Amino acid sequence: MRNTKKFIASAAAIATLIGLAACGNGGGLSATVDTDTANAKGEVVFWGWGNGIKETIAAFEKANPNITVKYSSTGTGADTATALQNAIAAGKGAPDVVMLEDATVPQFVVDGSVVDLSQFGADKLKDDFAAGPWAKMLQEGKPYALPIDSSPEVFFYNKAVFDKAGVDGEAIKTWDDYYEAAKKVRALGGDYYIANSIDYQPFLAQVWQAGSQPFKVNGENITIDMNDEGIQKYIALQQKLIDEDLINPKITNWTDDWYRSLGDGTTASLTIGAWMPTDLETGAAAGKGNWRVAQLPQWNEGDEASSEDGGSALAITSQSKNTAAAYKFAEFLTHGDGAKVMADHGTFPATTKLLEDKDFQSKKNEYFGGQQVNKVLVEAAERKVSAFQYLPYNPYAQSKYGDDVVPAFQGKKTLKDAIAAYAKTLADYGTDQGYTVTVK
Repeated sequence: MRNTKKFIASAAAIATLIGLAACGNGGGLSATVDTDTANAKGEVVFWGWGNGIKETIAAFEKANPNITVKYSSTGTGADTATALQNAIAAGKGAPDVVMLEDATVPQFVVDGSVVDLSQFGADKLKDDFAAGPWAKMLQEGKPYALPIDSSPEVFFYNKAVFDKAGVDGEAIKTWDDYYEAAKKVRALGGDYYIANSIDYQPFLAQVWQAGSQPFKVNGENITIDMNDEGIQKYIALQQKLIDEDLINPKITNWTDDWYRSLGDGTTASLTIGAWMPTDLETGAAAGKGNWRVAQLPQWNEGDEASSEDGGSALAITSQSKNTAAAYKFAEFLTHGDGAKVMADHGTFPATTKLLEDKDFQSKKNEYFGGQQVNKVLVEAAERKVSAFQYLPYNPYAQSKYGDDVVPAFQGKKTLKDAIAAYAKTLADYGTDQGYTVTVK
């Protein structure tokens, strides 16, 4: 059995939990799982974040007058995971339905904190979702969450800056092409760079696309391999960009400086998930008309390999006392009519029905110069995605990435040494949590 150290939270996190627990369920695990969704009624407590949630709840309650949804906006995926961990440790206070980042789902499956949705027939929904997000919901072949969005990794670029640098964004087909483009963008001088240092999720997405399998989880046994061929390809490219001053080490993702640099084009491209258009439109409004989206550069010419970057899903907690109503709401938001409401508010959908919708694909986006952005993103979602596993303590892995790896982008150590140190950090933590961890 895993020890309980993973549930020890900071005072600040506990303070957050206290506020949320007031609207959560009391008691420990549910004795039974009610699957009678046809007769579901009562209140559903829901924790989540993001655009379109309130509108979707309104649509659900209109369609289901016997069910009300009590929504608490939990801020971010990390905040939500921390609050849920604390509620689990306390044995009470968890919601009925919780939004989780895709990569965090396995952690709560291992702990028994979320229920197997195949009890509700969710295992029969496989063909209704894109393959990438659906695969991340499965543990031992069973779905423990329903995907809200699809998040294939794609390439966003500032066409105005690329044109000024003599770069054709559509002609960047490989990472070698990307490297050549980086040199031309940097030649503009000043603070112009093709990108800033790589964040945790894009790091995993790029090594995933390269065929790497850094984490292999088999029950209590974890293998961490940060030295396979895919990782080596990634390190070779990024170290070259670092050594030649082709990537900006001073700007961190999601900061005000980052958004300003995206708005003025000094950060001239992003490799990130398909959910990014809305963030660009709201956070980097000054870039309107200049940005475009294309497929992710390939490690081997002619390949069409993809990967996933982020994404979110809905799960039902084991503390829920109203599982039938909880599932009815989760299914509505992710798979039913609510999925369309979410898509209308900027969520890139995970359902094949919406992805294949011609009106959805043909919609022009003025922020992207009138480009049919959804069509490009759908093409990315249809590309091949290999199997990939996240650590069962992904929030910790995400939190430590900046400490161990970002200094390499600042020239303080080599990226090879930084990633080796990161592997050790993750292994030590896993061992402390009671796993048997092997580092290659």
